[in-house]
Amino acid sequence: MSSSLKNLSDFSHIEVGRAEDLKFAIVVAQWNANVTGALLGGAINALLKHGAAESNIEVIEVPGSYELIAGADIVLRKKELDAIICLGSVIQGETRHFDFICDAVANGIANTALKYNKPVIFGVLTTENLEQALDRAGGKHGNKGEEAAITAIQMAHIQRKY
Repeated sequence: MSSSLKNLSDFSHIEVGRAEDLKFAIVVAQWNANVTGALLGGAINALLKHGAAESNIEVIEVPGSYELIAGADIVLRKKELDAIICLGSVIQGETRHFDFICDAVANGIANTALKYNKPVIFGVLTTENLEQALDRAGGKHGNKGEEAAITAIQMAHIQRKY
């Protein structure tokens, strides 16, 4: 597994861009809050580090990862944003529920991006267990929330350029 070899949140080798005049929403799932709270912290810190104003970052909590889709849709209907970041954590259980939720969330987020022609970033962990989730929420493999924020900044710049 490639992620076992490195911290996935190392962006020292790329030009991220500044976020001073960009507006973001972060839709975050309450389910698995110990994981999603860490993802949220990573996302906010990354946006601020790259110059985003606190007043240009809105956080919207939804019950679970499945609700990220509707949350993003509701926000994009009402607000003019440069990018929206969806953060969640789906951990494998004993049933096929995991497969259906992961598939629905991935497709729903992609469809929302296409519907609004806006960057809607997939920051959802889909792991086999809690340990893997924590490793990717500020642990040894970095913070997927930070990665999602960096992606949002980059995609917002692309959106503005083209």
